[in-house]
Amino acid sequence: MQFSPIGFFRGKAFRKYDAPRQAVYAHEVSGVVELLPGQNYEQALRDLDGFERIWIVFVFDRNGSHWRTTTRPPIEAPGHRRVGTFASRSPYRPNPIGLSCVRLVGIKGRRLFIEESDLLDGTPVLDIKPYLPAADSFPHARAGWVEEQQANPYAVECSPRFSESAGQLLALGGPDLVGTVRTQLAYHPFDGSRKRVAPIPEEPGAGILSIRMFRIRFQVDEASHTVCVRSLASGYSADELLEPDDPYNDKELHRRLQLPTRS
Repeated sequence: MQFSPIGFFRGKAFRKYDAPRQAVYAHEVSGVVELLPGQNYEQALRDLDGFERIWIVFVFDRNGSHWRTTTRPPIEAPGHRRVGTFASRSPYRPNPIGLSCVRLVGIKGRRLFIEESDLLDGTPVLDIKPYLPAADSFPHARAGWVEEQQANPYAVECSPRFSESAGQLLALGGPDLVGTVRTQLAYHPFDGSRKRVAPIPEEPGAGILSIRMFRIRFQVDEASHTVCVRSLASGYSADELLEPDDPYNDKELHRRLQLPTRS
């Protein structure tokens, strides 16, 4: 069996850690599915604009060729530290196929404008199907170990200082750090097995989240169950920013933002 993409997704999430756990949690994430030319896909899209939601079948193309028989859920349930891959939504599957139910905003030619997406920019799309509430929704179906999850996400708040820096970075073509910190810090903010995070020993509840060469300082308040994202800094030293090598192709961003540098 061989499958070819019918198009690709275009959005602002570029790396795996930018993506939310499920599309339904991505209330602020939008993008465009661009179908390939020369296949008469415009005709195939006829009548789809009357549906509020669609299924997108896609490829997990950033996972390499390996898969895992078990996975650790982002939110553990008692007695289920690891679960079988077929009992999970893990992207590391024998066939790296993903399925997302997204909100369809509009169609223009071969372009589908969608919201509530958990796809990464450049993701190959294999198929599109309409979501049918009468056939696809079973709200009272049993959900196995997921029903035992103790989901209690932190409220992630961004300070004006961080929001300003992150907004300037995004305007310069950099990553969407506001979306990323909300994805990374809403659950288990100090879980170093899932993210590059380190506590600040001299400041209880404080930590630094590393996204590539960006360093994001945050503070956890357990009483209010909130995470305040305070500031953005560079992981480069001032001397390193002057060096010509640029493995992440981002030194110019750090220089233009004039971020505090590593001492």
